[in-house]
Amino acid sequence: MDRSYFVYIMASKRYGTLYVGVTNDVMRRSFEHKQDLVEGFTRKYGAHMLVYYEVFNNPNDAIAYEKRLKRWHRTWKIELIQKQNPEWRDLYDDLAAVA
Repeated sequence: MDRSYFVYIMASKRYGTLYVGVTNDVMRRSFEHKQDLVEGFTRKYGAHMLVYYEVFNNPNDAIAYEKRLKRWHRTWKIELIQKQNPEWRDLYDDLAAVA
């Protein structure tokens, strides 16, 4: 059975507070962040927009990438978002439209 794993970035607004996470269900996890169902950072700082995600087949690769991204400078994270999502659209809406 093939499974997908996602490294994702939530933002409070364009160039706002950023949160990096990893999950096996980016739709569910994004929804939890958006609805403030998750205690912690995203609730405290209002990081409710899914602005970046990357898909992995191997959970260990996803976890390693998440850890690496968390160590990145903020500027590098912003550049990564800008490459995939220059308008800083909430990608949750795009995923929900095809689900």
